[in-house]
Amino acid sequence: MVESAGGGPGDGAAEVLDRPLPDGVRRRVVQIVSDGFGGLTVGELPAQLRQYARFAPNRRAKFAGNAMAAALETDPLFRQRIGEKFREVQPELAGALDSGSPPPAADPLDVAAAAYVLRPTGWVKLVTAAGEEAQRADAERADEESRAELERLREQLSQAREQTRAETERLRVELEAAKKEAESLHRKLRSALSDVKRGEAALRKAQGEMEAVRAEGQAQLSAAESETRRLKARLGEAEAALEAARRAAREGRSVEDMRVRLLLDTVLDAAQGLRRELALPPVSVRPAETVDAVEPGRMTPKDIAARALSENDPAILDQLLALPQAHLVVDGYNVTKTGYPQMPLEKQRLRLLGQLSQLAAQTGAEVTCVFDGAELAAPVLLAPPRGVRVLFSKAGVTADELIRQLVRAEPPGRPVIVASTDREVADGVARAGARPVASAVLLKRLT
Repeated sequence: MVESAGGGPGDGAAEVLDRPLPDGVRRRVVQIVSDGFGGLTVGELPAQLRQYARFAPNRRAKFAGNAMAAALETDPLFRQRIGEKFREVQPELAGALDSGSPPPAADPLDVAAAAYVLRPTGWVKLVTAAGEEAQRADAERADEESRAELERLREQLSQAREQTRAETERLRVELEAAKKEAESLHRKLRSALSDVKRGEAALRKAQGEMEAVRAEGQAQLSAAESETRRLKARLGEAEAALEAARRAAREGRSVEDMRVRLLLDTVLDAAQGLRRELALPPVSVRPAETVDAVEPGRMTPKDIAARALSENDPAILDQLLALPQAHLVVDGYNVTKTGYPQMPLEKQRLRLLGQLSQLAAQTGAEVTCVFDGAELAAPVLLAPPRGVRVLFSKAGVTADELIRQLVRAEPPGRPVIVASTDREVADGVARAGARPVASAVLLKRLT
């Protein structure tokens, strides 16, 4: 510590404040430092305070308060310079503190702050007394405020009691009136309940009569609707028969006519093929020719047995397709997954349809290729190849069922060949009169 100006060397330097500086005193000390700050040069300021040299006093007190308080406590030279500036501004208060008799009328906080900066003899007592005086003033102010608050609360309590008594009296009067009104309503309610019971009895009677009338009307309506449906059905049948007659008249044929004519063409072509196969002469048979004998160059039973083909020989498919009006039905995916399963479905279809188109052109047979629609992720867009009918099964219908429908649609006697390795399909079409052929046989013929 250094001596304060005018206080004698070392008068209060040895005194030490043993408690924190009161908040009120600290604020006054920071204000004194901030006011004296502007009268010092940058070189006279401690290093940590030079950055605030250009600040306005209010901003300096706001942002550099802690730094100024710390510098004042730790830097005696800085404290002495601030004390000199304070003596220039407040010479009377500084002189009174140096003489040991502070003015009685002065603010205790101002006196304590000046004593903390100037450090005269007994400055610790002045700071301590100012702190105690401030605490006592705060306590008296708080006590005064508490008494005022207590008085206010008592007044509010008294008013609340008066309001409660008035409200209670009003509610008691309203309760009496409500009781009287409730008794009147009870009487009216009992009368209304009696009326309701009589009305409910009358309503039940009316409902019973209404239900009887409704039941009778419903029965008549049902009978009328049944008659209407019957008449509509007969009208629909008549219209359908009329339309069928008109369509038959327009087309000159019906589905059955088509089947009969197709079968007739098959029989005629078969007869002509049989005549060519047997090389029958154009003349009629002579009685002598009915005698059983072996003529030179004529085929014997042994020759016929030698011409038999294996079930796996592709030539057997050529013989079947050479029959008149032959119809080849192909189980598409069964054939492709037997021959080239590693290819994508789209390429399987394209490869098989191209080969079937060549087979149809070579043999002249009717060819229908059936694919399972359940295998499709999206509709198929393709141009059917020449000579091949391409069909996909509908939702809920398998390709096997569609093949059986195609076989059943053909007239009995027409040669129908079904290419599929599926045993269930083969057995089903065989029972329907078709000729099953393994997929491997068709693949051999195509390749």
